[in-house]
Amino acid sequence: MTARSVTDRLGGLAFGGDYNPEQWDEPVWKEDDTLMRRAGVNLVTVGVFSWALLEPEEGRYDFAWLDAHLERLHANGVAVDLATPTASPPPWFTLAHPDALPVTPDGTRLTHGSRDTYCLAAPAYRNAARRIASALAERYGDHPALALWHVHNEYATLCHCEHAAAAFRVWLRARHGSLDALNEAWGTSFWSQRYTSWEQVLPPRATQWHKNPGQSLDFRRFWSDETVAAYREQRDAIRAHSDRPVTTNLMLPAYQNLDLWALARELDVVTSDHYPGSPGLDAAADAAFHADRVRSLSGGSPWLLMEQGTNTVYDSDRVLGKEPGEILRHTLGHIARGSKGALFFQWRQSRAGAETWHSAMVPHAGPDSRIFREVTQVGEAVARLGELAGSTVDASVAVLHDADAWWALSVDGLPSAALGYHGELSRAHRALWDAGVTVDFAHPEHELSRYALVVAPALFLLSDAGAENLRRYVADGGTLLVQYANGCVDDRMHARLGGYPAGPLREALGVRVEEHRPLRTDERITLSDGSHGSIWSESLRAEGAETLAAYTHGMLADSPALTRHRYGTGQGWYVSTRLDDTDYGALVGRVLHEAGVEPEESPGLPDGVEAVTRHASDGRRWQFLLNHRADTVPLPDPAHDLLTGARVRELPPGGCAVLRRT
Repeated sequence: MTARSVTDRLGGLAFGGDYNPEQWDEPVWKEDDTLMRRAGVNLVTVGVFSWALLEPEEGRYDFAWLDAHLERLHANGVAVDLATPTASPPPWFTLAHPDALPVTPDGTRLTHGSRDTYCLAAPAYRNAARRIASALAERYGDHPALALWHVHNEYATLCHCEHAAAAFRVWLRARHGSLDALNEAWGTSFWSQRYTSWEQVLPPRATQWHKNPGQSLDFRRFWSDETVAAYREQRDAIRAHSDRPVTTNLMLPAYQNLDLWALARELDVVTSDHYPGSPGLDAAADAAFHADRVRSLSGGSPWLLMEQGTNTVYDSDRVLGKEPGEILRHTLGHIARGSKGALFFQWRQSRAGAETWHSAMVPHAGPDSRIFREVTQVGEAVARLGELAGSTVDASVAVLHDADAWWALSVDGLPSAALGYHGELSRAHRALWDAGVTVDFAHPEHELSRYALVVAPALFLLSDAGAENLRRYVADGGTLLVQYANGCVDDRMHARLGGYPAGPLREALGVRVEEHRPLRTDERITLSDGSHGSIWSESLRAEGAETLAAYTHGMLADSPALTRHRYGTGQGWYVSTRLDDTDYGALVGRVLHEAGVEPEESPGLPDGVEAVTRHASDGRRWQFLLNHRADTVPLPDPAHDLLTGARVRELPPGGCAVLRRT
C-alpha cells in the first residue's frame, strides 16, 4: 500500500476524528450517525484506549461490540482508522505484571490510574501488545470499513526500571562493542566512573550531582531505538494479516524522546498530532511549524493530521478556546502544507473521565452550538479540496533538525540553562514564516543542495559527517546561517578541541570561537549595527570572514559578533549571540535576500496573510491564502476559489481561500 491509498479509499481528503462509542449508548450512536453525515465525516479513529473492553482478561478477547460499531460506521459511509490500544494497559495487566509499570529516574514506580502506565522494555508488556495487535489484525485485516491501522498512541513515555536497564545494556554492547569503548565514549575517567562489568551500567537515574552526559545521550538514543522496535513488532504482526497501511501518530510539542526521522521511516504514512501552545497569530505560526516538520519527516510526501484540538489552545496553565474561524484556518494551514486531511480529538466531548474538558467536534452543548456549526463548515471546506490529493509542497529553505542535538542540550552541566533546542528551532521557523517563506526541515547529514538557504539554529552537537556535509554545501554554492553555541561537541558529547565549531564548519564560516561567554539572566547587549542580544555571547576570531557587526562593550568590545564568509561559491553566516526577535527577523530577511529567496508567490499581500502553494505533478497548483488580519485584504491576482466555487477578489477578516492557479 502506498501513502495515497488512504485518500484513494476515501475518494478525497480525510475528515473526522477519534471516536469512542464505548463511552455512550445506542440513542447517542444513532445521533452520531446523523451528525457525522451532516459534518461530512469520512474517517474516524477507533479503539485507541479500548484495551480493557477488547481483552477483559488476559488472553480472552471480546470483539462483539467492536464488530457492531465497525459495521455501523461502514453502513454510514465512514471509514475506520483502527488502533491498537497499547498506550493504556487495563488494570488486570498491571496487577498481573507489576514489574511492567514504569519507574521514574528517582526510583518511584508509578501505579495504574492514567494512560501510559507501562514500561516499553518490559517483556510482558511487549508480548501483550504484540498479541492484541495480531488478534485485531486477524479479525479485521480485510474489513471493508478499514482504511488505516493506527499502532499505539503518541509514543514517548520513558522508563528507568530494571527491564529498561537490562535492555539498555544489550543496546550498549551492540553500539560500543566493549566496556573499554564504552568508557572512552562516556569519558568515565572523570569522577571515577569507569565501569569494569556490564552489570554496573544503569540508566541515568537520580544521583547526587550532574549525570554523565554521554550516558544521558546514549539512553535517549537507546529509548528511541527501543520504541521503534516496539512499533515494528506491532506493525509486522498486523502486516501478517492485512495489507492496509500502518502508522502511529507522532507527537511534536516541546519534548523529544524519539528520533522522529528514524520512526517516520517505518511508517506507511506519516501522521501527527498538533495542539498549539499559545493563542492568536502564534497558534497559526505553530500550526505551520508543526506541518512543515511532519511533511519533512515524510520526505515531502503527503501526510495526515491525526489529531488537533477542535476548540483547544494551551496557554501555560490555561486551556483557551479558539476564536471564530480559527478551526478552519488551523485546519487549512495543515492541509496547505501537505496534510491529506484533518482529524480531531475527539468526535464527541466526554461526559466523564480524565479528559472531560478536552474539546471535541460535538461539544457538551451538543450540535446546536458554535463549535459544531464551525466543524460542519470545515467539513464542507475539506470536501471541496479533493482535487488536491497527491499534490506536494516545495521549499527552497531548510532548518536543520537533529534529535541528538536536541538531547545534547538537555544534559546536565552546560554553560547556561537558557540554551534551548525547541525554542530556537521554533524561532528560526517563525522568522521565516513571518517573511512568507515555506520551510523544510532536514537533518545535518541529509543532501542539502536543493536548498538556497539552510539555517542551523541549535546544533550544539554536530557529528563529523554533519560538519563536513555543511562545509560541502557552502563550498558548492549554498548559503548557510549558523547560530551561536553550534558544533561544540561531537556525537559522543566530547568537546571539540582547538576552538568551536567543528573543524569543517569553521572552515566554511571563516571563524573560530575561543570562549563561550554566557550572559547574566537580565543582561542585554548592543552590537555595533544597533541590534541587541541576550543569553549568550562568544569570543570570536575572524579567520577569513567579514565582520558585519561587533560587540561594543566589555572584554569583547570591537570583536566580531556577526560575520559572513564567502567560501567556494557559497557563503557562511555566523551570529554569536541570541538576537532580539525584531533584529533576528531582520537578519533572516537580509540572508534570504542575499540567497535569492523570495516570499511564497504572494506579491502585493500584506503581512498577516499566509500564502502556501501545493503542486501537482501535471503542473496544476493551488494557492492557500489565510488572512490572520482583522481587516479585509484585496487580492492582487483574483482567481477561482475551491472553497466558494467562485472567483474571489478579496479576503474578509480571518477569511481563507484556496485558489486554483494556472
